[in-house]
Formats: sequence, structure tokens, C-alpha cells
Amino acid sequence: MSRSEALPRTVRLLLLARVVNRLGAFSLPFLTALICADHGASLTTAGLVSAAFGLATIPSRLAGGRLADRIGRRTTIVLGLCGCAVAQLAIAASASLAWAVAGAVLLGLAFELYEPPSQAIIGESVPERHRVRAFSLFSAALAAGGTGAGLLAALLGRWDLRWLFVTDAATCLACALLIRLALPCDRPEPPGADQDDTAVRPLRDRALLGILATGTVYALINQQTVMTLPLALARQGRPAADAGLLFTAAAATTVLAQPLVRLRWTTRLTTPVALALAHLFLAAGLTGYALARTLPALLASAAVKSLGDLLVMGRAYALVTDLAPPGGSGRYLAVFGTSWGIAATLAPVLGTQLLARAGTTALWSAMAALCLLLAALHLRVTLESARSPRRGNLLPHAAREAVTTPSQALDDATAASSADGTSGREETA
Repeated sequence: MSRSEALPRTVRLLLLARVVNRLGAFSLPFLTALICADHGASLTTAGLVSAAFGLATIPSRLAGGRLADRIGRRTTIVLGLCGCAVAQLAIAASASLAWAVAGAVLLGLAFELYEPPSQAIIGESVPERHRVRAFSLFSAALAAGGTGAGLLAALLGRWDLRWLFVTDAATCLACALLIRLALPCDRPEPPGADQDDTAVRPLRDRALLGILATGTVYALINQQTVMTLPLALARQGRPAADAGLLFTAAAATTVLAQPLVRLRWTTRLTTPVALALAHLFLAAGLTGYALARTLPALLASAAVKSLGDLLVMGRAYALVTDLAPPGGSGRYLAVFGTSWGIAATLAPVLGTQLLARAGTTALWSAMAALCLLLAALHLRVTLESARSPRRGNLLPHAAREAVTTPSQALDDATAASSADGTSGREETA
């Protein structure tokens, strides 16, 4: 990679900080186990607590986007990480089920605050042509940290589940300190910016709502593999712990497959085609889960599925960033990110019911069918909303008109005409 293509220092520091945070992000999958083991709750109660956590992440994500655009990216990230640390320490110290539930809800309310500002920093710090690669690297950084997190969880979980939450809180505080010291200060909002705040209305942007709809279905499929895979393996007579091996294989593939994102033929794919191809990979991997009965076959299926995840994450977040008007990327990314909160709320209920009533083959076959449906939808719907005559520009003309005021359109036209002589050189650079 040449120096001219290197990511900005701010983005590289943010990636490092999130790896540190991700190294300790292994407590959440053990929340239900802690509630059942230490507080005597039933599986149904533990599932409801997990659903309450997922529901709380929805307002958390929206608040994170709002705060990111109002008080600044760095401040919001630090606030969210410190809030997560407090909630995790409360869960670790819980003496009753009510205390543990309160800690879980508090964790949900703080859990997503730092995601929109983190994504906004990436989207606004790199040129448009490098956004897909930057968001893909962000996913790879989280995957790399998650690989180490699994090993730490296996070590600490044998000692006491509460220490998982203590360690997770410590990594949150370490990440917050690194962000506070390394990232540049937030620039205050200019006077009169509140007057333009009404121009940022993500819920009225039809292009964004379309991406949110398909993104929610994708997140629901993704969360099934996180929450239901151990149960599905157990129903097949395999150790539930094998799910950890599959997660590790998927994370390793995400890291090792990063060069694929920079291949010439990959970068030339339009966003609808890339997303359709990604969902074909996902369908193939989930079909492997439905049919495979040996560990090597399951590991291969996990690797194929992770290739689809890699393509989806980079393209989707780059597209949402391009749709956002100036000063509104935090809120646009926050609205899009609510798909994960919706999925985290619905996945435990839908997945366990489908698994109990129809079995593992039907569960993964249904998820694969949804992926094929999403692939077809992206070719039809996303093609219409993301068509652009300029290669590499993911912002659709219709969406640009929807989020641009008349005065901004006049300014853009004037700037475009004055820069017409240089645009060709920038495009070929």
C-alpha cells in the first residue's frame, strides 16, 4: 500500500482503540449464563433479559448519533465506553436478579453510544473512494480483537463468570482513555448550526429507509448465527463449544480476506452487485450449516459465510455515509444501526422457536432463503436508489435531492462548475 493510500492517523488510532476494547468484549454472550447460574433464573427469564438488553440498544444507537453530531465524536465515544464500564461492573457486583436486570438494561442504553461516532469518524476522515476499504478494515479490527476475546473468555470463564464483566469493563476504560488522549479534540458546532438541524431528517430519506429495511433482515440473519448456533450444534449431537471454533474461523477469514476488498474487480463492482454477491456467499455458508455434519465442513461453511459479511459491512456503511448530508452522518449511521438492536431483540425469540419446532436444517435453510431474497432485492431496489453516472459515487441523485436544500443545491452547482477543470485529475488520481 502506498503512502498516498494509507489511512489517516485518526482512523488508525480509532482502529487500535477498538481492538483493545474488543479484546474484552466477551461478557455479553455469557449474560444469560450468569443470570441462570448465580441468580437461579429460568431460561425463559434469561431470554427475556437478553431481549430487554437488545431493545435498550435501539435508543442507545439513536442517542449516539444525535450526540455525535451535537457534542462531538470523541466526547460521545468516551461517554459510551465509560457507561458500558459502569454497567458491567454493576452486573459483576449484582447481589440479586433485579440488580442484574437493571445492569443489563443500563448496559444496553450505553452499549451503542460509541458506534455512530466511530463510524462517522471513519466516513468523514477518508476519501469517498477509500470508504469501503476503511469500513472493511474496521470490521476486520473488531474480528481480530474478537479472536483474542474468545481465548480470554475460555480462560476467565472457567474461574468465575463475573470476572468476564470486570475484565470487559477494564478494556472499555482503557479504550476510553486511549480515545481521549489520542484523538483530536472535538470541534464545537458553529453558531447557528441549530437552524440547519431540520435539514437532517434521516427517517424521511426513502433511500436510507430502504437500506435500513434490507439491513435489518441481514442483521437478523447475522444474529441467528451468534445466538442460535451453539443450540443448533447441540441438537445435532455436537458439543456446543464447537461454536467457538466456528466463530474463530469466521473472524480469521475476515482478517485474512482483507486483500480481496482491494482487488481491481472487487472495487469495480457497483454497490447493488457487491451486496447481491455478498448475500450469495451468505446463502452458501448457511446452506453448509444446514447440510454439513462434520467439523471441517462446518468450518468451511463459516469461512464462506464470513466472506459475505465482509462485503456487506464495507459497502453498506459506505453507502449510508454517502447518503448523509453535511453534518448528519452520525444520525444517518445511527438510524441504520438500529437494525442491530431490532435483530438482537427478535433473534432470540424467532431462532429458538424455529429451532424447537422445525429443527436445525429448517432453521439454516430458512436463513439461506432469506439471503437469496435479499440478493434479488439489492439488484432491484438498491440499483434504483444507488445509480450514479460517476464511477465510485454511491450517493443516488434522488437521495441527494431529498437531503439537499435549494440553497445548498445552488452552492453545489456553483462549486461544481468552478471545479470542473480539476475534477478529471482528481478522478484519475
